[in-house]
Amino acid sequence: MARVGELMSTRLVVIGPDATVAEAATVMARRKVGSVLVMTGEELAGIFTERDVVRAISHDIHAPQDEVSHWMTREPTTIDADTAHEAALELMRSGHFRHLPVVAGRKVVGMLSMRDLIKAGAAVG
Repeated sequence: MARVGELMSTRLVVIGPDATVAEAATVMARRKVGSVLVMTGEELAGIFTERDVVRAISHDIHAPQDEVSHWMTREPTTIDADTAHEAALELMRSGHFRHLPVVAGRKVVGMLSMRDLIKAGAAVG
C-alpha cells in the first residue's frame, strides 16, 4: 500500500499572499502545475488553483490585478505524508480537490495531485 509521501511532488511551487492573480497564473503556466501554495514565511496561508483563476476572472475582468489572498482557499485541507493513498483518494474525491498540500507536523513537505495518484495507478478501480 503506497503512502502519500511516496507519491507526492516535493518540488513546492510557492507564492506570497500579495502576488497577483496574473502572477500566480504565470507561475503555474511556467512551472506546468495546476496550483501554487500561498505561504507567509513557513506558514501555509492558502492554496491557489487554476479553478481560482477561472473563478476570479469570471467574477471580475480586473481580477488579474487582485492579490491571490482575495481568491485563494484559506486554511486548505492538508494530508499527512504517512497517510495511505486510498485515504488520500477518498479525501480528494469527497472534497472535490485535485491538489492537497502534504504536511509533516505543521511543515509543508509536498503537494499531492490527482495526477500523482493516477500516475501511480492508485485511482484505478
